[in-house]
Amino acid sequence: MLNIKKIISNDNVLSLAGNMSLALWGLLSVFILARTLPPFEWGIWTLFITAGNMVEMFRSGLTSTALVRFLSGAEGEERHRLIGSNWLIGLNLTVLLSVLIIASNLLFKDHFTTSGWGLFFTWYPLLVLLNLPFNNAITVLQADQKFGKILLIRSVSNGGFVLFLIINYFFLKLGLYPIFYFYLGINIFTSFLTIILDWDGIKYLRKATRETNKKLINFGKFTMGTLLGSNLLKSSDIFIITLSPILGPIGVAYFNIPLKLTELLEVPLRSFLATAFPKMSKASIKGDIAEVTRIFYQYTGALIYMFFVFAVVAFIFSDFFVLFLGGPKYIAAVPVYQIFILYGLLLPLDRFSGVVLDSVNRPKLNFYKVIFMATANIIGDCIAVFVVPIFFPGVSMIEQLMMVAGATIITTIIGMIIGFSFVKQEIPIKFSHIFTKGIEFYRQMIKSGDLSTILKK
Repeated sequence: MLNIKKIISNDNVLSLAGNMSLALWGLLSVFILARTLPPFEWGIWTLFITAGNMVEMFRSGLTSTALVRFLSGAEGEERHRLIGSNWLIGLNLTVLLSVLIIASNLLFKDHFTTSGWGLFFTWYPLLVLLNLPFNNAITVLQADQKFGKILLIRSVSNGGFVLFLIINYFFLKLGLYPIFYFYLGINIFTSFLTIILDWDGIKYLRKATRETNKKLINFGKFTMGTLLGSNLLKSSDIFIITLSPILGPIGVAYFNIPLKLTELLEVPLRSFLATAFPKMSKASIKGDIAEVTRIFYQYTGALIYMFFVFAVVAFIFSDFFVLFLGGPKYIAAVPVYQIFILYGLLLPLDRFSGVVLDSVNRPKLNFYKVIFMATANIIGDCIAVFVVPIFFPGVSMIEQLMMVAGATIITTIIGMIIGFSFVKQEIPIKFSHIFTKGIEFYRQMIKSGDLSTILKK
């Protein structure tokens, strides 16, 4: 019989719960906002969130992955110096990014306002400063594998926002900007909470040293590029669709519904990555390559079979899911969602090849992989959005969005091929062992009835 107490306290389960809550809050916000706002304003909100995630990847990408890796083997003053350097670098980057966004808005304000970018370029410089403490707290807590506290932070920030959206939908009936002002307020409250609870590490800011700054930056300069490239793989679709005079924010609105549904497939992936990376990093630092390989086989194999089941269910009920999330006006986006489901099947193989490279201190190779993928995706998107309508003037909006989604599948296949060629240079892996170890994982789980025993802490 399953040991419920052990399962609930397992790192993977807590991480999964945190990511599930994040996905749940995200889907609920989409569910409500798609019905609260007209498609054009819903497209503006999507642009704001998408561009904001890109900025956050740039800021946190320089230090977050590096901090998780080095904190896994640090103690005492070294730990404090690393956390302080994370704060110092993040604060400097935040100020720099805010200045660049403000300057851009002063130069092109009229264009941004008419194209749907006004909300982002006007308000994001303030938001990116105010959410720095709670984002830093999440990074430190991930390194310490305190996933229960991460769950609390995300429940406050995302859950509080969704609660407001529900009240607004039924009673207040407020529009885009009042909704944004509350979003700003809940970010301020969450950051204040992490400072009060002493989870963000701001008190170690003065302990940052040149050596720890350099240590994080030397590792992070590649992981930043990797995270930016990974984010660009999805956000470039949104940005390029926006540039189309035919599609614009309305095309973004229709594309975002299947995109958000696809993120459900990423919930277990992000959870397993969050727990696998510190473990593989620790084993790598100790020189235990056999343990790195074991973790890679176990986690990747388990996810492949899990994703297959998820994908089958998602494909069969694709009409229902799109109708449920977006409502009747977005039902035409079902074919786009079905293409994204095929993309989701490839995610474990692609993402885990990257996390292995980071864990064995080869972030440069992972960076190269992601750059190749981002380049291929942008080329594919441009062909679908700008070239195809020239030769096929009668192509519909949905057909163009389907081609954009199809470019994502091709991109992911390219990433898998490149990623595994790089991984084989670092650790002795056999592709077929991923599938056999995946089957072995589920056999052991059924036999033991205890997930926490199999996914060892």
